[in-house]
Amino acid sequence: MSIAETIIPPQTPPPAGIKPFTTSRLAGIIFMGIWLALFLGLAVWMITDFSGDKFAKYGLRMLWGLGVTLKLVGTSLILGAILSLPIAFARMSASSMVSSIAYGYVYLFRGTPLIMQVFLIYYGLGSFRHAFDSVGLWWFFKDAYYCALLAFVLNTAAYQAEILRGAIQSVPRGQTEAAKALGIHAVPAFIRVVLPQALMVALRPYGNEIILMVKGSAIVSIVTVFDLMGETKYAYSRTFDFQIYLWAAILYLAVVELLRNVWNALERRLTRHLKR
Repeated sequence: MSIAETIIPPQTPPPAGIKPFTTSRLAGIIFMGIWLALFLGLAVWMITDFSGDKFAKYGLRMLWGLGVTLKLVGTSLILGAILSLPIAFARMSASSMVSSIAYGYVYLFRGTPLIMQVFLIYYGLGSFRHAFDSVGLWWFFKDAYYCALLAFVLNTAAYQAEILRGAIQSVPRGQTEAAKALGIHAVPAFIRVVLPQALMVALRPYGNEIILMVKGSAIVSIVTVFDLMGETKYAYSRTFDFQIYLWAAILYLAVVELLRNVWNALERRLTRHLKR
């Protein structure tokens, strides 16, 4: 028993004060009640108006479209991650010319809407059909899926490059200096000392980028790619049933929620040594 416990005995905590019932609390309760009523009404409507025939006819098509969405997003994220490495190093380059070119690329693709980039590649590059035919690349640019994939890769590479650059620069310089003092070469020091710490910092922003890409992938339906949104538009054009869009929203929400939980578990696993 410590001296403090003999001089001042432990005291019970004071009772929590009752918060006054203010106008803002009343407005918040009313607002949440309205949203809850709308949600319950929507759920009841979906259950009572559910059509098994439509679900059997278009459900598999929507699941196939979800597979196209995941394939498009997954491929673009992997290729974008590969492309982001040289861009991130170029942003940190001592050469002002190299750094400026990389900055211009990142500024362009982060500062313009993704849908505009898809349109410029799909519709704009179509004007150069003869040039692409002469070099044997028209097979790529005539396909809406490949054009959307190219736009997604270029867009996510810009975001991932900035995430990686910020994460690398957040690692204290003393880590690199300590590695040099131990006689470790610059490349192994970066791979084994700097990069693991940088990826720990970039873990949450990378997760946000993946979720944003999943939600942003819906725009490819405008250029005739039959992803989840494309199949949803097709089903609605045949049925004129608004519930089709609610099914698509539930599928998107399920994918995002799964990714969020996976990323939270991964973050808890990799940062367990940082928690006290």
